[in-house]
Amino acid sequence: MLEPVAIAKGVVKRFDALIALDGVDIAITPGEITGLVGPDAAGKTTLIRILAGLMSADEGELSVLDGAPGTSLEQLGYMPQRFGLYEDLSVIQNLELYAELRGLSTEEKPETYGRLLDFTDLARFQDRPAGKLSGGMKQKLGLACALVKTPRLLLLDEPGVGVDPISRRELWAMVKALTAEGIGVLWSTAYLDEAEKCDSVTMLNDGRLIYAGDPSGLTDRMKGRVFSAGSGTLDRRQLLAQLLDESEVLDGTIQGSSIRLLTRNEHPSLPGIHLNSLAPRLEDGFMEVLGGGPGGTSALADAYTRFDRTDAPAIEARALTKKYGNFTAANQISFTARPGQIFGLLGPNGAGKSTAFKMLCGLATPTSGTCSVAGHSLKHTGPAARQSLGYMAQKFSLYGDLSVEQNLNFFAGAYGLKKAAARNAIDKVVEIFELDSRMRTNAGVLPLGYKQRLALACAVMHEPPVLFLDEPTSGVDPVMRREFWVHINGLVSRGVCVLVTTHFMEEAEYCDDILLIYRSEQIAMGSPDELKAEAGRIAGLGDPTMEDAFIALIEASNIDTKNPRKAA
Repeated sequence: MLEPVAIAKGVVKRFDALIALDGVDIAITPGEITGLVGPDAAGKTTLIRILAGLMSADEGELSVLDGAPGTSLEQLGYMPQRFGLYEDLSVIQNLELYAELRGLSTEEKPETYGRLLDFTDLARFQDRPAGKLSGGMKQKLGLACALVKTPRLLLLDEPGVGVDPISRRELWAMVKALTAEGIGVLWSTAYLDEAEKCDSVTMLNDGRLIYAGDPSGLTDRMKGRVFSAGSGTLDRRQLLAQLLDESEVLDGTIQGSSIRLLTRNEHPSLPGIHLNSLAPRLEDGFMEVLGGGPGGTSALADAYTRFDRTDAPAIEARALTKKYGNFTAANQISFTARPGQIFGLLGPNGAGKSTAFKMLCGLATPTSGTCSVAGHSLKHTGPAARQSLGYMAQKFSLYGDLSVEQNLNFFAGAYGLKKAAARNAIDKVVEIFELDSRMRTNAGVLPLGYKQRLALACAVMHEPPVLFLDEPTSGVDPVMRREFWVHINGLVSRGVCVLVTTHFMEEAEYCDDILLIYRSEQIAMGSPDELKAEAGRIAGLGDPTMEDAFIALIEASNIDTKNPRKAA
């Protein structure tokens, strides 16, 4: 067996009273991908920064590239969680900067740049400023800069965050190719389907090691406990909410017209529920180790105004188009979403969905076309329309230098809530989202999960009938994603209309209808099951997943991008 390129034993790291790492062990083997997984604030980034030599451990033994961390930087590649390159510099200028920092000789540069630009498919974008790249392109550029000198050890801190399924597959293929050259890779991820492909998995929770080994070791423990559940009397949201409150159920998610269920034992007693066995996944093992997901009852929904489910559109877009000079960012986008419906707006990075999203909630003015929210035209009654919606941005858009309490007060005023109403609304969301211990903490230093809770709290405190959620769970762990979707499903049951974008295709299953956008055009529209059936037909897939459907429909879109294909 090959000697590890990095090994840690009993690593401890404290930040005042907080123990970020508590006796953690890990070994990274050459030619293999080691997955590092765990919920928000588990200690993943702290461990990676210690291995990279950016932070010292308080206790424990460490050997990285045959020495102490930070002593063999020329053999180390590191890609941080946040985009760490210079956004005002072009792709090639960022590569040149990293080449200088890594001491690349003048003779080596042309061949290295050509190889990396070809490897990442960024050659045609080499003069584009890094800040104007799509999410997937930014991650590829970050990877290229980490590989300016071929390392023996590559540390990747959640490289797939905010990246669409096509770009994630491309990133995975690129990193897999590197392991064939003998490079040892540590891949931190919130995507459990990625971790399932790793050669080994190290799982952390609250700074402690809770599993280390082959992913199948965790998956196999779940055999006989995963089911597809259906009911002849309840719709899928009602069924999920009911099942999640059952003591025999550890976890559940919507999958098509049924529920994917993880139970405590192999023979659950669930009267009236039709169960069919399913193959387990690593995510099932992850959820079981962490004690399961949240219950099915949303305290937010229970305290929310109930809206009538009428045939009048809650969101209506007609031929929405946005141009920037000669560039068309979104072209002829048209759809209708109803009260009590989740409508998904999906597409690869750079497809135009965020532009469409911003026009729909009044943050961008259409070049042509119209849109309305809750019966209010955004063009003619903009303020009234904006009062009828709540908006949670793709990137954390609250005020990082203000405390949690100050952000809540600011947004209560922005949404027109007056003294007593504002105080009651704030008290309610603080209790629901468990923010009371963080009220004086600046929002910018909150853990990601709490940032997302705060952002959602600010969006819903005025109880709008329409909610815009732009990648609300990007980067958060599966447990936190479950919590968010319990709230979203609960709000929909109260008649709220939700427009959502996401790169988690499992989350797209929660949508009633989906509009798929590619290259500024809408290319397909229908329910998740309809889109999967369409993808199966055009790509010859027997039982496609939502991710399979996403990729197949994108690949087939060159046939006709002028009009959406209504799925069969």
